[in-house]
Amino acid sequence: GPYGYGPERQGACHIRAKEMSTQTAMVNTYERSPTPGQHIILDGISWETYERLVSDCQDSHAAHLSYDRGVLEIMVLSFQHETINRTLAHLVSLVAEELQIDTVHAGSTTFKRQDIARGFEPDSCFYIQHEGLVSGKTEIDLSRDPPPDLVIEIDISSSSLNKFPVYAHMGVPEVWRYDGTQVFFFVLSGEQYEPAQESQALPALSSSAATEFLEASTKLKSTAWIRQVREWARQASEVD
Repeated sequence: GPYGYGPERQGACHIRAKEMSTQTAMVNTYERSPTPGQHIILDGISWETYERLVSDCQDSHAAHLSYDRGVLEIMVLSFQHETINRTLAHLVSLVAEELQIDTVHAGSTTFKRQDIARGFEPDSCFYIQHEGLVSGKTEIDLSRDPPPDLVIEIDISSSSLNKFPVYAHMGVPEVWRYDGTQVFFFVLSGEQYEPAQESQALPALSSSAATEFLEASTKLKSTAWIRQVREWARQASEVD
């Protein structure tokens, strides 16, 4: 399926993780330099090893780690990936501002829960409906704090880990996913994500509009693009 596990197991990663116990699998040392945009997927990784890697890489923005019950994904970020990610995050901030909706931009914060053996680092995420519960906090603990209301995922590779079950078990209400062509919106319904035409967090914005704004960002200067988004959002707020 479009969100299935990919076969790519090789590549490179300059991460050396020590075995945390006799039952902990070791992460191999990859000799070659990682390719930007590459997804490295490893099986048999213990929670302890995952937490050690998160700790070792917390000051590095070169890769994102995702963990799902023993399966670890290391996503090496590319320029294209980060440009798209930051554009969509900027779109959220601009539209929210014009709609007078307060947000907390939590970036690529590490969210993890040992009780369900899952963790992820989103490309971008926001607290919107629950902004008031986390505003002013210096750290997030999912044992007492809510998950982000909106996660943005840039996935232009078919070999990536399916993170939707991770988001669902964490209780993330809404996910935007860009597949290299379009921006798709998904909202959590029970334990599954269902496609949605409009955002729950930003009701004025549709997935088609988000796609159009993303395409426009590649053709317009940044200041012209910002003006276009603001003007659209102001008109949308007047309609509402």
